[in-house]
Order: sequence, then structure tokens, then C-alpha cells
Amino acid sequence: MSDLRPFRAMRYDPERVDLDRVIVPPYDVIAAKDREVFFERDPHNAIRLELTRDVAEQATTDYTQIPRTVSEWVREGVLIRDETPALYPLRQHFTAPDGRSCTRLGFFALLRLEDYSRRIVRPHERTLEGPKADRLKVLRAAKANLSSVFLLYEDREDAIAANLTGAFDTALVARATDELGTTHELARLAEAPAVEAIRDFLADRPLVIADGHHRYETALAYRDEQRAAHPDAGPDAAWEFLLVYCANAFAPGSLLLPIHRLIVKGAMPTDAAWSARLPGWTQESVALDDVASLPDVLERHLAPLADRHAFAVDDASGRLRIFSKTRRPDDPELTIRVLHREVIEGVFGLDEEAVAKGAIDYPKSAVQTASDLREGHGAVALYLNPLRPEDVFRVTEAGDVLPQKSTFFYPKLPTGLVFRSHGPDA
Repeated sequence: MSDLRPFRAMRYDPERVDLDRVIVPPYDVIAAKDREVFFERDPHNAIRLELTRDVAEQATTDYTQIPRTVSEWVREGVLIRDETPALYPLRQHFTAPDGRSCTRLGFFALLRLEDYSRRIVRPHERTLEGPKADRLKVLRAAKANLSSVFLLYEDREDAIAANLTGAFDTALVARATDELGTTHELARLAEAPAVEAIRDFLADRPLVIADGHHRYETALAYRDEQRAAHPDAGPDAAWEFLLVYCANAFAPGSLLLPIHRLIVKGAMPTDAAWSARLPGWTQESVALDDVASLPDVLERHLAPLADRHAFAVDDASGRLRIFSKTRRPDDPELTIRVLHREVIEGVFGLDEEAVAKGAIDYPKSAVQTASDLREGHGAVALYLNPLRPEDVFRVTEAGDVLPQKSTFFYPKLPTGLVFRSHGPDA
């Protein structure tokens, strides 16, 4: 049973700051060279609650500057805390990589932390110890959730959306536009019937982590530390809960984008090699006049093959090869696994060790992959169809995780819209 609860958010006062200038991307996608940009953008930029200015300082810092900064901003009135608990619906208007205008609807809440073994919260990828150790230092120092974990739920009928949308007409509290042009609208939802309808609907549904595995596992570690230190605190202690953002994986605006592959080390196989190494695969050749036309070419020739194992090969020659083979309706294997086994290893001879050592790059989009290829940064590009929400839920239901770099949940969730203190009445 997932236990989602309303909470008293701490957030920027939009009368005191320009929200466009203080929200930032998630800490783990901010390049080292961009830290200074965000630090200088505004003295109240949310990066000051997440990272050090210099990457070199990160290994030794204890992040004690973060609680001092929060306290100072509260005294200045830059940060305010809502008087009563609420859920916080978030509506994001953005342009998809293919040019479509999209809207994603979700909400912020507190979630009772659950060990993975209970199968209530389910990971889709494995984590690394280094980032968790760093985030644990932040949590120990701040005693607050300064960014949220992004969770997906299954609501194929979009049943609870109506409970969220009304708040934007009656209780809109913030609007911001980020550097990618995504507009974020934040509202408060405090009406008990709507809140309870949402909580009841999700109570018996699992939640899958889309982004924030390191933060979730860090929160579990911190919870366990605090339980040991305060054995009489009870089941509703602040550290038993985590700030999360929940979105319906099956709603039109919840985009799961593919992460394409650029073969850095290797060469384009000959026609004979493709045929010999990929028996059972069919192939066709289609024209690619320029990089700008790539999304349309993939939409016309690769996307219709979503019910087959399929991929496209680009060697910058002006033509794409589209490969596919039949996938049985009862075949649960993901195309990304087939690609790595039969193509990346079977055709290009790149095993897991070679991949780990950098034989493959993962640019941010198909267009970027094609551009990098033509600029000499790789030998061959492999383009994929996106995973489906069903794939993510099927894999995690089985207790498995997706291969690394399988999917990209778009758009990313910025830091700075809401925070959550562990203080009284958290």
C-alpha cells in the first residue's frame, strides 16, 4: 500500500524572486562547466542548495552551507512555508523533440519510504555508491528534501487527472519557464475530497522510479540512521517520508524517449557481414538527405516497426539501413537487450567490458547523434524506438531492472519549484 500525503511546502515567494532565474535542472545533469553559470545567474538560485560551485570541492564538503543558506532565505522572506498541508499539482507545457506541443500533468506529495523488497516502490535501474554518499551528506546537513524523486504510476484511463486540473484555475501559486522553454505551472490542492480520491486511487498501485534512484536510496539510508538514533520517534517521523513527484506513465504528455547509440570504436560492416551476422533480420535502405530530416525519416520508417525488434543504422553516407525481425506476442525481451547482444556484440564485437570502457557514446537525441557522427566523433549511429510504459512496468513487476541507458523520461523535473523541510509539522 503506497502512503502518499499532503504536506506544507517550502517554496520561493514569486514576489521576491524571478522563478525563471532560480530553478535549475536536476543536479546530476548539470555539467561541471555550467555550475558557475547557475551560481551567477541569481544569488538565490536553487543550485546553492544542491551543489558546490567547484566540482573539486564536492569530495570534501560537508554541505553545512546549505542549512545556513536556507535559514537566511527564510529570514529574508525569499522562501516561504505554506500554512496548511496540500498536494501540489504541476503542469508542464513543452515541445517534444519531434516538434509536438505537449503537456505533462503530475503532482508533488510526501511518500512513506518503503524498502524495495516490499514491491511498493520499484527501481528500474541500478545505482552507484559515489553519488549516494554525496547525496547523503546533503540530506544530513539540510534535514530537508531539496529536490524530488520522480515516480510513475499506472492510470490507463487517466482517472485522477480531473482531481488535479481544477487547482490551476483556483490556486495557481507559481509559474516559471526554464532554459529549454518548458513552462512549469504549480498549484495547491488542499480540498479533502480531491486529495483523498488521489490517495485512495494510488494506495494499491505500485510506483516506479523514473528519475532519482540515488536520492531514493539515500533517503532510505538516512531513515535507517535516524531510526537507530531515535528509536521512539514513531512511524510518522519526518525521515519516514520523502518528497516525490508522481505522473501517470500512460498519459499522452509522459514521454519515454529512446537513448540512441553512437559506436565510437569500430567500422561500418559490409553488406555481406550484416547478412551473415544478423540471420533472420530483414533490412531496407532509405534516403537521409540531411540531419534535420532525421526525426521525420525515423517516424516514417522506424516507428511503424514498434511491434518488432527494430533499429536503424547510419554511417553518414546519406542512407539509413532499417533492420527488423519478428517479435512473438509472448516475447517479453526488450529490443535494447537484443540490440546489445546481436548487434553491438554480435556485429561490432563490442562486449560489456568494451562498452564500459567507452566504445559507445549516448548523445541526447537522434539529431545530436547524427551530428556527432558527421563531425567525426564516431563511426556508426544506431537509432531505436522508445520503450513503452508497458515495458517499464512489466520489467519492474518481474523484479528486474532495465539495461543502462535504456530510456529518457522527458522533460526532466527542475529543482526549485517546491522544497520540504524535516522541521516541525513537516
